[in-house]
Amino acid sequence: MIRAHRSSRRDLRNGLLFITPWAIGFLVFTAYPLVSSFWYSLTDFGTMRAPNFVGLRNYVDLFVEDALFWKALYNTFYYAAFALPLGAIVSLSLAILLNRKLPGVTIFRTIYFLPSILPLVAVSIVWQLLLIPQTGLVNVMIRSVGLKAPGWFADPNWAKAGLVLISVWKIGDTMIIYLAALQDVPVQLTEAAILDGANAWKRLTNVTLPLISPAILFNVITGMVGTLQYFTTVYVLTNGDGGPVNSTMMYSLLLYRNAFKYLKMGYASAMAWILLVITLGITLLIMRASGKLVYYGGK
Repeated sequence: MIRAHRSSRRDLRNGLLFITPWAIGFLVFTAYPLVSSFWYSLTDFGTMRAPNFVGLRNYVDLFVEDALFWKALYNTFYYAAFALPLGAIVSLSLAILLNRKLPGVTIFRTIYFLPSILPLVAVSIVWQLLLIPQTGLVNVMIRSVGLKAPGWFADPNWAKAGLVLISVWKIGDTMIIYLAALQDVPVQLTEAAILDGANAWKRLTNVTLPLISPAILFNVITGMVGTLQYFTTVYVLTNGDGGPVNSTMMYSLLLYRNAFKYLKMGYASAMAWILLVITLGITLLIMRASGKLVYYGGK
């Protein structure tokens, strides 16, 4: 009995020793910044002065007095509303096409996946050149078929459409996840549906999509989080000013400007917590709505 007690104490001690590095890292690099950012969101804090407690004034100013806050929030949701479903449809369609056993299909898989691993800054600069209204290759191709070319990032009405276009080009990572899920779909179920007379559309909606629904849910949630934190591409394309006429002023870009250009750290911390609440709320809604739509094997 005594030996068993000593053994359990030794196991507990060893377990605590193994988890200590992770616990220290979590407390120092996650827990402390999280708690301190909430405290700073309740203060008037800049890099050159000590935090001054102001309560909820930062939050009130954001919702009541800062028109650019609402503009950035609108731009972000607008971008997410188009980029997320369009990216999901295109990536899933490509995965279905690339799931076929055809000669050279691995080459096409590699080609479509490559954009997702390229550096965002380099990709943004290339697209900035491609979308130049007068001489960009995209507009040259559009004019070649007799259509009127848009102004893209020189036109407030087309700037967000340019961001959506770039986001759809970089869907290789989600495509690979869908492709992996498609290859796990049992061939027997598809063959049984064919024998029952189901056409391609019915096989897709009644067999394939339900079986890959966990992958769809994962891509939707991670894609939603990514679109709400959209920053690098729009920063490079607009030199950080969110132009033209604030049409590409995304939420994360405005947060960055408040923190590192205007040095309003408390104000930026309040924005970060609002974004956290919005992201958490949307994630919970998606998870709740997906309860009856997502199929998990064995359940």
